[in-house]
Amino acid sequence: MNFPFYIARRYLFSKKSHNIINIISAISVAGVAIGAMALIIVLSVFNGFQDLVVSLFNTFNPDLRITVAAGKTFIPDSLTEQRIRELPGVISLSEVIEENALMKYKEKQYIVTLKGVPDDYGRKSRLDTMVTEGRFLLRSPAGEFTVLGYGVGYYLDARLNDYMTPISVYAPSREASPGMLQSFRQEVIFPSGFFSIQQDYDVKYALVPIGFTRRLFDYPREVTSLEVRTTPGADTKVITKQVQSLMGKNFVVKDRFRQQEMIYKIMKSEKWAIYLILSFILLIATVNVIGSLSMLILDKSKDIAVLRSMGAGERTVRRIFLTEGLMISSAGALAGMILGAIVCWIQLRFGVIKLGSADSTFVIDAYPVAMQAIDFVLVFVTVMVISFFAAWYPVRNIRKMDTSLRME
Repeated sequence: MNFPFYIARRYLFSKKSHNIINIISAISVAGVAIGAMALIIVLSVFNGFQDLVVSLFNTFNPDLRITVAAGKTFIPDSLTEQRIRELPGVISLSEVIEENALMKYKEKQYIVTLKGVPDDYGRKSRLDTMVTEGRFLLRSPAGEFTVLGYGVGYYLDARLNDYMTPISVYAPSREASPGMLQSFRQEVIFPSGFFSIQQDYDVKYALVPIGFTRRLFDYPREVTSLEVRTTPGADTKVITKQVQSLMGKNFVVKDRFRQQEMIYKIMKSEKWAIYLILSFILLIATVNVIGSLSMLILDKSKDIAVLRSMGAGERTVRRIFLTEGLMISSAGALAGMILGAIVCWIQLRFGVIKLGSADSTFVIDAYPVAMQAIDFVLVFVTVMVISFFAAWYPVRNIRKMDTSLRME
């Protein structure tokens, strides 16, 4: 067995000559444990919120979006579309038209982004699971319908069961001549439901049949984008390269990360900011390790003299107490991570801490939690690095402390 480790382990569990040393050591372990537990809990809750936000975005955003590199619309090639559909891992490909339009319902009016999609788009994208009122219906024998974002419905004060008053939709006519009063094309449509995903989407989008947008914007063959859905677990990087190769350099293929690149970067930077803030708190907690080791060195001064008389060098003595400090910190880190995992499991299983009142309209009612193995490794490494420097401070002055004690 390693000699410094053996002696350090004996010192850790042996009774000290002064009870205050045992108390300080216990406080050191508790301080590190609380800091590590806080890191695990906060990072896991942040992971939960991050996964929730990403899942909401991913419900609306496709796995891949194909747009033209220059311009706004393009005419898709049916042969290329068929080749994309035949790629391994591709479930579906949908033609989409997105354009701004003015919606008017009774005396209310609001500018929205119309998203023209195929009739089965809700099932393919799982947007039908995000309908909070009404149902996801774009077309029926009775006619065409729109599914409004919850915010759009609020600003229009739209009613689902008002079959006497449709929503009027206006868009600039492409045939208007320059210098003349710009004319508008008009279509009417009834709302079938409201969806709620995220505020940016809820106050912006209205989903309509793609035929409706073709008539309104006079796009007989053009589309603004193609949306590709892939199987769960598919390698989107490989599929992105394959689709880009099929489409050519005149088109841009974006995966989910590139579609919301800024959001993903902000979430990552926020997580690192939280990690750094809690690491500073953990740094303060490890100050107790300095006091604990300093008191232990003074208490074991006679043992240090015996070890030196038996041939132990300065390096060996330092390693003993440095190992002691790391053992205190590792014990606290392991205890904290176990406690943090237990708290996270309880929250994940029972949802003890709620987000708001019982009548809250938020998509979840309790704080989300997602434990990741990388966080546990990161917390343990952080504790050990901070503890190493905290333990090194009294250990490097061990000769001075022993000399001053002898002079007294």
